[in-house]
Amino acid sequence: MKRLFILVTMITIGAIVNSSRACTGITLHSADGATITARTIEWAGNDLESRYSVVPRGYTQQSYVPGGLKEGMTFKAKYGYVGLAVEQEEFVVDGLNEAGLAAALFYFPDYGQYEDYDPASKSTTISDLQLVSWILSRFSTIDEVREAISGIHVVTIDPRGSTVHWRITEENGRQVVLEIVGGKPTFYENTLGVLTNSPGFEWHITNLNNYVNLASGPIKEHKVGELMLTAFGGGAGLHGIPGDMTPPSRFVRAAFFQATAPRMETASKTVTQAFHILNNFDIPTGIQFAQGQPVPDIPSATQWTVATDIKNRRIYYRTMHNSNIRCLDLNTVDFGKVKYSSALLDEVKLQPIETIRIGK
Repeated sequence: MKRLFILVTMITIGAIVNSSRACTGITLHSADGATITARTIEWAGNDLESRYSVVPRGYTQQSYVPGGLKEGMTFKAKYGYVGLAVEQEEFVVDGLNEAGLAAALFYFPDYGQYEDYDPASKSTTISDLQLVSWILSRFSTIDEVREAISGIHVVTIDPRGSTVHWRITEENGRQVVLEIVGGKPTFYENTLGVLTNSPGFEWHITNLNNYVNLASGPIKEHKVGELMLTAFGGGAGLHGIPGDMTPPSRFVRAAFFQATAPRMETASKTVTQAFHILNNFDIPTGIQFAQGQPVPDIPSATQWTVATDIKNRRIYYRTMHNSNIRCLDLNTVDFGKVKYSSALLDEVKLQPIETIRIGK
């Protein structure tokens, strides 16, 4: 029964990663020394039934392998962590551990290439959808992850699904992107702090040079012949910034919005700022479907947005069902005593609306 359930989930995940290619990540820094990683996660096909999972120190997990069986690598948590998961509680796609290491999965279709699964190496094999859990449970620094990655084999559970790449961030602000191409893991230092989806990270960085003419602020009026041209409004320096929902365009927008954002005094103000920036990347459900194609009955293709305050060990999130910001505070958890638990991000799938009393 368990295997059947996993196989059904694999089909769903395979559809997800082939069709939902819209994750947008930014990184902000507050004046009081906090690093805030923030991202969206999109899927227009159905409600992902997303959850948060609380994992204590000493908790043991085992990876799935192709075919839907739990026969892969077993790993025990050295560090407790809290993660946000999709479809199943094991599939953590974004999280933070008690040591101050954050990790997140972003879809990377058509460009990543994992190793082929070898049953003889199953004891050191982990599914790509569980690599975030492995990172958060075992490591406190990026260098530790880099050293350990060569000793494991990352595979996909379902060959119909997309590959993914990962963002890993330390409390001090250092961040890397991990991509596996040709079966080989490569780490890229991400001093920009932005990540979307395909193509590869280095391509996106190079592509920013195509927008060297863009800048914040106004454009001065100037003459063309005898005609004086003036901007219609503020922010004209970013006229021509790409506005579509493709990963390259979202990368460019995220880079400029992040770079022009003023540095806030505190971590809490920076968290709010991150949500405001990522408002620009919410995707309406209907635009991912052709005219006449049935559209699923969900409020948004952007199923949730999360901002992680690494310094203060807090994860903030809002969802397509409830745009109120909620907080998961790791400081309230004793990871040496807490029991493993998992719960839906939305206990009630209904946006709260406050009625303001006016008049007498």
